[in-house]
Amino acid sequence: MDLQQAQRQLTTQLSPLYGSREASLIADWVMQHLTGRKRIDRLVHSSEPLSDPLLQQYEKYRDELLAHRPVQYVLHESWFEGMKFYVDEGVLIPRPETEELVEWVAQSITAASPFGILDVGTGSGCIAISLAKKFPALAVHACDISSTALDIARQNALTLDAGQNIRFHLLDFLDSDQWVNLPAIRWLVSNPPYIPLKEKLVMATHVTEAEPSLALFVPDDDPLIFYRSLGNFARQRLAEGGELFVEIHEDMSDPVVQLFRAAGAKEVVAKKDLQGKDRMIKATW
Repeated sequence: MDLQQAQRQLTTQLSPLYGSREASLIADWVMQHLTGRKRIDRLVHSSEPLSDPLLQQYEKYRDELLAHRPVQYVLHESWFEGMKFYVDEGVLIPRPETEELVEWVAQSITAASPFGILDVGTGSGCIAISLAKKFPALAVHACDISSTALDIARQNALTLDAGQNIRFHLLDFLDSDQWVNLPAIRWLVSNPPYIPLKEKLVMATHVTEAEPSLALFVPDDDPLIFYRSLGNFARQRLAEGGELFVEIHEDMSDPVVQLFRAAGAKEVVAKKDLQGKDRMIKATW
């Protein structure tokens, strides 16, 4: 099987699961990862046969993809803010809308501060690491309830040369008694779980069966559970003029805005993502 045949076959086999456009993108990503060559280079060498070791790896990737395993987990890589993060089933796959959240936070960090940044529910570490790379003089803290996630975040921080700038904390943020282990900070940022469990029934299999439920879902009867804790923490621990940035469910903008106002925020602003959906909120104390 040559390079062109391999990519065409993979695209064809994945199309029923993902649609032709996404299948083509996934196939291209796999072939680039497999061969180390970009598309233009593979086109030049399209008739070059896959070696036996590469063919075996290709078949392994193909079988995992056909079993609904996300390509990011298959290849153990996900791109975020121009950086390649290691990911597996222990952490959520970083999304483009979270990049928009990071850029919004970055716009508000204008000068050095004795108080730093806290990323709540850091997962792969994509938010904390991106901000640490942008602002190396600031103290960056990141917490998660999952020791597996923190191990991955630490690995990514070291790989991406940000390990010296971030302090990681293993704790349950919903337990306010554990907040004593966290510092007072100037900027609080989080992409918390916010999908009501009932929505799991209509979500894609490669999301619900592969990505960690702990990072995705909240109880149907209390979908704002994490925002309530974030608001209370902000009221108690944010420095004067401190800001909280969160990603939200597109249908929950108004309730989250009201919750933060009730928690004492002086100003609360909702922002749409590039798809025109309400997906981010900034609250100032």
